[in-house]
Amino acid sequence: MDPFLALLNSLSASLSHRELDELKFLCRDRIGKRKLESVQSGRELFNFLLEQQLIASHNVDLLKSMFKTIKRKDLISQLEQFIEEGEASAPDEQPDVNERLIQVICENVGRDWKMLMRKLDLSEVKMDRIIAANPCDLREQLVQSLREWQKWKGKDAKVTDLIKALRDCNMNLVADIAEQ
Repeated sequence: MDPFLALLNSLSASLSHRELDELKFLCRDRIGKRKLESVQSGRELFNFLLEQQLIASHNVDLLKSMFKTIKRKDLISQLEQFIEEGEASAPDEQPDVNERLIQVICENVGRDWKMLMRKLDLSEVKMDRIIAANPCDLREQLVQSLREWQKWKGKDAKVTDLIKALRDCNMNLVADIAEQ
């Protein structure tokens, strides 16, 4: 299990029902009312925060401030210990795909971005989450989906895979521009 998810599990287990209600109240501006009403555990709440990228293994500031508000210094200490022990893995290893290539693709792909992402095996759930987060911004949807693919593949995110996917989608002009 991912060390960060294990930490979130542990934090969830130590929350009382009252504290969970307080945390849900603190998230009312970040998570929809219907979703918040369905939350029965800290783990479920943390999953919603993870989905919306409000928390991550390298970004626990929101959790710290929430725990400070409900006066749980012990949970803040656990988060700080997690960070200090180096368990938090910020995205430091840059894959083969760079920002310039993402920019080129975004300038030339447009509405067919989902077809490209399917060729790259990005899940429908991830694409739907990206669309929900950026409902009126097609370019940002593509940027975020490419970054999500890059994060998912890690060091295996290769320019050659991206160009092959572009060609498989009959986006040969974009592939040619990307190769340059």
